[in-house]
Amino acid sequence: MEILRTEDLVKTYGQGENSFNAVDGISMTVEKGEFVSIVGASGSGKSTLMHMLGGVDRPTSGKVIIDGTELNGMNNDKLAVFRRRQIGIVYQFYNLIPILTVEENITLPLDLDGKAVDKEKLDSILDTLGIKEKRGSLPNELSGGQQQRVSIARALISDPAILLADEPTGNLDSKATEDIVSLLKMTNKKFNQTIIMITHNLEIAKAADRILTVSDGKLVGEV
Repeated sequence: MEILRTEDLVKTYGQGENSFNAVDGISMTVEKGEFVSIVGASGSGKSTLMHMLGGVDRPTSGKVIIDGTELNGMNNDKLAVFRRRQIGIVYQFYNLIPILTVEENITLPLDLDGKAVDKEKLDSILDTLGIKEKRGSLPNELSGGQQQRVSIARALISDPAILLADEPTGNLDSKATEDIVSLLKMTNKKFNQTIIMITHNLEIAKAADRILTVSDGKLVGEV
């Protein structure tokens, strides 16, 4: 079952002779439950692509369709709600709120949506990610790897259609990197969570079911 599709996606910056396409006509599909890596060098357009997949930035032309909904067809308010409910995002620098506990950071998307917390699901995620004993801790009491686990848990709590991981190991040492990649694979299998991971590291990308390569804004390879 197809969960994400892009159609001739273009993002143009600048005007006239100074304009360039950071993303240049990318069409791709991702199936539900798939783990896909998108790789490319710095400046290849992979991060711009990620921002459009996550509804953080709008394309100049083309479409992003997630679970049957075209993102560009929504106004900013509706897009913000859709993003909170259907798109989980894991960033390189965690983006945790320092005055909230681990559990409060994880459940924040539900609180913002006025939804009750499914305690069984929360416990399952905490247990799967190995941070159950840290639920009452503040972010500054955690290691970098533990903070990234909290970020992943927060992205999972709303049962999103897709989870986007933007260089999720870029700020971690080799041991924490290995742990986070293993945890992403585990959540993909255990929760049938669709994951799209952006990385410049081909070794990390190999953890995915499929690797897409972006260069000069174009999709140039798939393995």
